[in-house]
Amino acid sequence: VQLQASGGGLVQPGGSLRLSCAATGRASNFMGWYRQAPGKLRELAAGITSGGTTSYADSVKGRFIISRDNPKNTVYLQMNSLKPEDTAVYYCRAVVLGREYWGRGTQVTVSS
Repeated sequence: VQLQASGGGLVQPGGSLRLSCAATGRASNFMGWYRQAPGKLRELAAGITSGGTTSYADSVKGRFIISRDNPKNTVYLQMNSLKPEDTAVYYCRAVVLGREYWGRGTQVTVSS
């Protein structure tokens, strides 16, 4: 299983970005976006199961929306009302038959 992430970049506070992560190979049971800010631990931002159950960090609830396209084995993270504290490297993670896979990180910078 390989994960191909895209969509990071520089955005002003209040702006929006959309991250995508496409998984090749077997369908995943769980896909999620994690983020790691400088000097901090990696944390779950949002996750979604193959059945559509979602989970969000409290800090992003109401601003981020995670969705997935099962036939394409792709997960999306729509990030709205971005704040400087959302600045981090975002990583895609997939769980397939009990094994986890990580994609390369994509940088998201929120700054004026």
